[in-house]
Amino acid sequence: MAGPYDDALSNSRMLSSSISSLTSSRHQSSHIAKAYRQAANLYVTRRLPEALSTIEPIITPPPQNDGNAYPGDLSAFAPIAAASRGSRTKVWSLYLTLLNAVVELGAEEGKHAFGSSKWKELVSKCRDGSVWEDIVRDGYAGVEGDVDGEVVVNLATLLLTHSPSQRLTQQRLETYLSASAHPTFDISSHMTSPSYLQRRHSQHNNGTSTPRDLNTRLKLLELYTLHVLPRNDEWDYAREFISVSEVLDDERKEAFLLALHTLKEEKEEAEIREAKLRQQQQEQMEQRRKESEARRIEQSRAEDERRKREEENRRQPRGSDEVFRKSMTPASRTSRPAKKSAAPPPGLYHRLSAVMGSLQTLITNTAQSMTANPMALFRTLLFFVALALALGRRDLRERIMRILRQAWEKVRRTIGMGVKVSYI
Repeated sequence: MAGPYDDALSNSRMLSSSISSLTSSRHQSSHIAKAYRQAANLYVTRRLPEALSTIEPIITPPPQNDGNAYPGDLSAFAPIAAASRGSRTKVWSLYLTLLNAVVELGAEEGKHAFGSSKWKELVSKCRDGSVWEDIVRDGYAGVEGDVDGEVVVNLATLLLTHSPSQRLTQQRLETYLSASAHPTFDISSHMTSPSYLQRRHSQHNNGTSTPRDLNTRLKLLELYTLHVLPRNDEWDYAREFISVSEVLDDERKEAFLLALHTLKEEKEEAEIREAKLRQQQQEQMEQRRKESEARRIEQSRAEDERRKREEENRRQPRGSDEVFRKSMTPASRTSRPAKKSAAPPPGLYHRLSAVMGSLQTLITNTAQSMTANPMALFRTLLFFVALALALGRRDLRERIMRILRQAWEKVRRTIGMGVKVSYI
């Protein structure tokens, strides 16, 4: 009688526990939906610290008491682990969006909003990829393949944006794609709840059981083959993976391969441009270096010449300077008395000598002019003749003619003397 009684008591406890779990599950679903709405509204208003503190309680496992736990109990994990697929996807996607916004705040604003240690912790999750492990452990019982596809897409996008290396992203995506295509039901290693196993079975049908699953799968393949593998220089492997994929049809394979080829060409062209830019920068630096060196040499040469002139000036004897100063100084002193002393007036002899010298100079110049241009004299004579004729007075004409004859005679004699002198 004891055996059947114990079995009935055990079944009663399990039934009571199931009813209690169902009631608790409904309560948690309401709590999760409320927390999600509040966090989303806070994020929209850019109150990031409040939004993060609102969503963290539903994605963090509560403290555990091992004495009350039983196999398949979801209370050992974060409250979001027991929520529906839609709720899980929305909550985790919002959490990843918050992390991305926190990183984009920058060091100064981020530390001011969250504190230095908290901000560094959040940024490290995005850069080293540990956020992926946190979500798998706390929200999906540590089963990589159980993570919802939309969450994986957001995780890969976050790491592509902020992680310096994509090796971990490649490893995580390969593990997820393999696990979701070939699910494992190791009850002893994972969860044994019948409802959880039923949910897992409905999710894993090569990841393409519904149009939504197919669309998510295509996004994952696009991220993996066209973004993650190229970042790791796995071009050949990406091409091979696309060619043998069972999810992609021929048309999508051709589109993926064309996009991959375009990405490779763009990367090669970018590398060529960067190489040319580096070469131009090096040439410009070399040109500036040469110009700077030329200026330095020119300045050095000018400095040497200046020092040489100074040295020559120092070596120049003082006697020459003194002679120069003595030769310049008395000139200004003797000029003043010269102005004070008046020269004696020239005498008659001096005046006659000056007149005779001037007359001799005039005769010489006139003879030379006549010799050089006799027509000038002829024109002058014609002018006077025309003038005399114009006057019309006989006595005046005769007088003018007489003066002209005398003048001509004098000029003729002067010319003769000039010719003789020039000949001699």
